[in-house]
Amino acid sequence: MPRLTLLYAVAALLLAAGRAIPPPEEAARMARFVLHNCDWGALATLSAQEGLRGRPFANIFSLSDGPPGPFGGSGVPYLYLTDMEISVQDLEINSNASLTVSLAQTQYCKKHRYDPQNPLCAHIIFCGSIVKVDDSEADVAKKALFSRHPEMESWPKDHNWFFAKFNITNIWVLDYFGGLKIVTPEEYYSVKP
Repeated sequence: MPRLTLLYAVAALLLAAGRAIPPPEEAARMARFVLHNCDWGALATLSAQEGLRGRPFANIFSLSDGPPGPFGGSGVPYLYLTDMEISVQDLEINSNASLTVSLAQTQYCKKHRYDPQNPLCAHIIFCGSIVKVDDSEADVAKKALFSRHPEMESWPKDHNWFFAKFNITNIWVLDYFGGLKIVTPEEYYSVKP
């Protein structure tokens, strides 16, 4: 009997892993789904660098909201950062930022031949701020990031890496024709991807 139970559990996980993306009328679920299925995003800051001060500056960062799989996502975008990075230097002056994640980095858009700019190749824009995680959340962030980005564990220790999270204040979803949909953080965190 335990073997049969194990087979049912494996079958359920396989079905859940292959589930379709949420429908366009479920914007909060779509936002969670896209974030959980993306491994990186474009983080935009206001530059503090000489010659660019005050101008928008976007950079790519690896991220994770939890281990891969259908049940691992918290919805919180975690990042592994160092003060040596130019965007982190911007954040030290002004922690406000936006973060864009897109299904263009997944097989979904490639399979359907959706251009990354096509609204059907869903992307989510988060606005908020970057904050260092406290000790009570560091293990969660570490598990989330290192499960998806194992290379991070071997990055140079003398770079003083730290775990941070994107503190979401606003969410815009573009997943269908007709314009952006606004999702509140409360709606976002109340659903599962």
